[in-house]
Amino acid sequence: MSASPRSGTPISTAKEAAPAVPSSSALNGTTPSLMRRMACWLYEGMLMFGVVFIAGYLFGTLSQTRNALDNRHALQAFLFVVFGIYFVWFWAKGQTLAMKTWHIRVVGRDGQTISQGRALVRYVLSWLWFLPPLAALALAPAQLSGGESSVIVIGWVAVWAVLSRFHPQRQFWHDAIAGTRLVHFQLPPSKKK
Repeated sequence: MSASPRSGTPISTAKEAAPAVPSSSALNGTTPSLMRRMACWLYEGMLMFGVVFIAGYLFGTLSQTRNALDNRHALQAFLFVVFGIYFVWFWAKGQTLAMKTWHIRVVGRDGQTISQGRALVRYVLSWLWFLPPLAALALAPAQLSGGESSVIVIGWVAVWAVLSRFHPQRQFWHDAIAGTRLVHFQLPPSKKK
């Protein structure tokens, strides 16, 4: 620290002002807006197309599947496991690629990075985004068109997202049940030498 030539009061230098590691306040950040979380959610969905493509190709090659309808339940189970590995791995590290892009981090109630076990619980509970409408469609007495089914699924996703407004910290309910939360997280810009 150096003293100001006029007042004699200390002036901190740039090195002293910028912390080397993120402060705990960065981990205890505010809840990102619902629009930002949903934009991240949609971006994550786009990135998952690559994961589905590679996993589907691998499954089809290993199982010698010739028709898309052959082994479809086994493929769905395989994709469930692959998605689980993907999300548990990245959530236990704090962020997926989409979350990094949108400056969102998943943390535990204590503000620390979550364990793989907690990430697995979050993954299973995150299926609340899709399972209720998919179960309703499977149990529906009449066969619905693809468009009608899409409206039901998208409608449920919208309802589930809006329900976060009723949580005291505006977190998604599957996060509240899993003991996790989404927070705004952005590292300070690095200094160029």
